[in-house]
Amino acid sequence: MTVQMLIGFILFMLMAMPVGYSLVISGWAALSVFGPLPSSMAVMKIFQPTQSFPLLAIPFFILSGSLMMSGRLGQKLVGLASMLVGKYHGGLGQVTVVGSTVFGGVSGSAVAEASALGSMLIPWQKREGYPGAFGAAVTASSSVIAGLMPPSIPLILFATVSNTSIASLFVAAVIPALLLAGGMMTACYLVGKRRGFPRLTLKYTRAEVRSTLISALPALLMPVFIVVLLRVGIATPTEVSIIAVAYALVVSAAIYRDLTADRVMSALVNTVITTGIVMLIIAAANIIAYILTSGGVPQAVAQWSVEYLKHPLLIILAINLLLLFIGMFLDLPAAILLLGPTLVSIANAIGLDLVQLGIIMCVNLSIGLFSPPIGTTLFVASAIARERIGAVVKELLPFYLVAIIVLLLVSYVPALILY
Repeated sequence: MTVQMLIGFILFMLMAMPVGYSLVISGWAALSVFGPLPSSMAVMKIFQPTQSFPLLAIPFFILSGSLMMSGRLGQKLVGLASMLVGKYHGGLGQVTVVGSTVFGGVSGSAVAEASALGSMLIPWQKREGYPGAFGAAVTASSSVIAGLMPPSIPLILFATVSNTSIASLFVAAVIPALLLAGGMMTACYLVGKRRGFPRLTLKYTRAEVRSTLISALPALLMPVFIVVLLRVGIATPTEVSIIAVAYALVVSAAIYRDLTADRVMSALVNTVITTGIVMLIIAAANIIAYILTSGGVPQAVAQWSVEYLKHPLLIILAINLLLLFIGMFLDLPAAILLLGPTLVSIANAIGLDLVQLGIIMCVNLSIGLFSPPIGTTLFVASAIARERIGAVVKELLPFYLVAIIVLLLVSYVPALILY
């Protein structure tokens, strides 16, 4: 049954069928035709995981991010970042990284962030004399920080697969996200200095900086607000997501005063579309997970890893190499849901903390988002910049190096995330 499912999935992917449909059709066919369950039970397996209370957090976090990102907030954040780092070498690239880090605490989605920030910053960078390919590279790579900063949608998905605390994952992901941001800002500085990129020459008074900081403060406080509520235990992740929507509405209506019916409708439509895509993959992944579990695949893989690789450090290296490869061809949510059960079994076998495994998976698969051949943020940023994929990939080399260093740190220095 497992073999038939894998063959069907590969064939559908080669036919360029969307991942969600490929998983549903191949899983349902394998379970109905070759498995012990009738087709009606296969359908129930598909819909079963969607009836989950913690998953309600996903649409509400997406909605809060859409409401916050579509108004004046973006301009305030970019203005603040420009004041803070625009005067340094590679400053406009660093503005993108700072913006991505802050936006990541609002949106939780790398693709949404690449689209929103890229359409705002890449044309500006090109007007200031930066190569379009470099601007696209910075946007494509830094936008994946959203996959780690609370409220990270990938971390919520991993929590549902592994029965791990969402609050623990959110807290553990903050330092890796900041390490990525710091490393990418350093890369922008070094590249900008070596290649002589222009710097912003405008000077700002302390009063102007203070005023802009106060204007951007509601967005800066949002990830802190989410982590504190979860860490202290005041509310569950689903309750926090609803509070985040109320917070976004109040900030937009009372502070920025740019909330309109059109903005609310646009945010709702975007939320429905994004949630539909995620839930389709969740539903499809459940039937695949059932087939794999019925065939004893996770346990067999875990046993093989312990017997032949033996040392935990080698097993972690093998996990990283597998995820780096899979991330190049499979979207991040699908990869987490498909590989999660198997990797959880391996982690339990070698004593790897599941919180650390979740961070390893998210960092790993985030690299795939800006890697060819089908990196989502890579294609979004390249399309906005109107640059060839090859040219953007060449500019991405220092950012790949930063991401790999951070990946090695979270893999082999658990004290960075387990505190």
